[in-house]
Amino acid sequence: MYTTVPEYLSDPLRSPRNIAVAVTAAVAVGGLAWYIFRRPRLTEEEIERARRSQLASSGRITDGSIIDAPLSEDPNRPQLIVYNYRIAGVAYEAAQDVSTLSELVRDVRTDLPIQVRYEPHNPANSIVVAETWTGLRIGPPHPDTDFSTSHGD
Repeated sequence: MYTTVPEYLSDPLRSPRNIAVAVTAAVAVGGLAWYIFRRPRLTEEEIERARRSQLASSGRITDGSIIDAPLSEDPNRPQLIVYNYRIAGVAYEAAQDVSTLSELVRDVRTDLPIQVRYEPHNPANSIVVAETWTGLRIGPPHPDTDFSTSHGD
């Protein structure tokens, strides 16, 4: 019946249809493995930016307060904002690295309350500032701003 297939194989293995299915499955598994190992990986910065974007667009907002904001001008040192907040009677304390958001976090005021965006199903996943949203109260403008104009005197 099957003249080109070796006779020591069983009948199901000698069927051309089964051989074609086995070859197709092997090619599919090989292609999937190649895709998994060769696909481009997201960098840590891209993952963090996506997390901030997701929280800024769909996270819930609660009140919080800044515990510490040791912002430095040294570009080699991470700039952190340490804050706390409460959700459903549970206190959370978190820190956010804002090194890439330096324009949005200058003159941070630690004496005022802040708003925190968090993920409802994982309240520990939170932010206080993102590219499109900020829950920080910013301090007074820089000293080079001129407020010497008179208002109706």
